[in-house]
Amino acid sequence: MLADLLRRLSGRAGEDGPLPADDQRIAVAALLVIAAHADHDYAEAERAQIERVLAARYGLSAEAAAKLRAEGEAAEHASVDLYRFTSVVKAGIPHEERASVIEAMWRVVLSDAEREQHEEALMRRVTDLLGLDPRESVEARRRAQASL
Repeated sequence: MLADLLRRLSGRAGEDGPLPADDQRIAVAALLVIAAHADHDYAEAERAQIERVLAARYGLSAEAAAKLRAEGEAAEHASVDLYRFTSVVKAGIPHEERASVIEAMWRVVLSDAEREQHEEALMRRVTDLLGLDPRESVEARRRAQASL
């Protein structure tokens, strides 16, 4: 499944229509993993937060969320750029729902109680790549902080 996703990601998103829901889920999981790696410290708190976010977002069991996180880790490791994942999310998730992806990423970034310059830069870049306004990211960050 991961090899198929990476093959499809090597093309342009939307070229043959939107990717299947499972691929979109892996792309979101990969973005969450990228957010966790932004400070160069992939802490257990961040892995646990990723699993909680994925379980809540997709109605998954703890085991299924852990598996999806692992698939996101593998996709992130095998990919060469952030754009491939953001383009899948942008093509497959309606604009009004993309702020929830940014909010999920903020939850991961904030889960270790430290905000670093690399994390801030990543969040600005992903916000832009998803076609969102910076104010939407600020609001998503506030919601994420309130939920932690």
